[in-house]
Amino acid sequence: MPDSTEHAVPESDHPAEEGVVAPAAAATRKRPKPGERRVQILQTLAAMLEQPGAERITTAALAAALQVSEAALYRHFASKAQMFEGLIEFIETSIFTLVNQISEREASGVAQAQKIVSVLLQFGERNPGMTRVMVGDALVFENERLVLRMNQFFDRIESSLRQSLRLAAEASGSTTPTVQANMQASVLVSFVLGRLQRYARSGFKRSPTEQLDAALGMMVG
Repeated sequence: MPDSTEHAVPESDHPAEEGVVAPAAAATRKRPKPGERRVQILQTLAAMLEQPGAERITTAALAAALQVSEAALYRHFASKAQMFEGLIEFIETSIFTLVNQISEREASGVAQAQKIVSVLLQFGERNPGMTRVMVGDALVFENERLVLRMNQFFDRIESSLRQSLRLAAEASGSTTPTVQANMQASVLVSFVLGRLQRYARSGFKRSPTEQLDAALGMMVG
């Protein structure tokens, strides 16, 4: 499996506080590099989402965790929805980069499908806060477009799985490769969502990858 499934929002090199340091200390600190504070905000939001049972995260709570003012947040993001969009962009980029690599490197459609599912579940396991975004738990009280965007993410995943599974069906001599691929892709996406939901709702105690090889063997072996 690709090793690059372990992702985290990149760390900043020179974190600085905005509006909370004493004048003398401020004089000795460097200002954040362009984009550095945005990264720090997203890191903190993701970390807050990792707290089991975390309720809706307010900008006030996020600002307090960063020890900055809410106004400082809005210098980098026009709204909290934009902050969540930043996390979704990270999920999309991370996952689809790996999906494309799998499609290019694996000739077997079955192997492609199995690795795509593994990548999704490993990513969620290593990024608990992102898991809550992926399954929509963190988006319940947020802008509706965020939920729509995550739905589109899984639609794209299902489309990738259909392509891989059609290859597998054709290779196995299926007389209805498209029908078979559509059915299997739908089952796999439901499986992924179910595993991620269970992981999030167990307080990140139930691993989404437990007995994964056996489960995949039953579904697309």
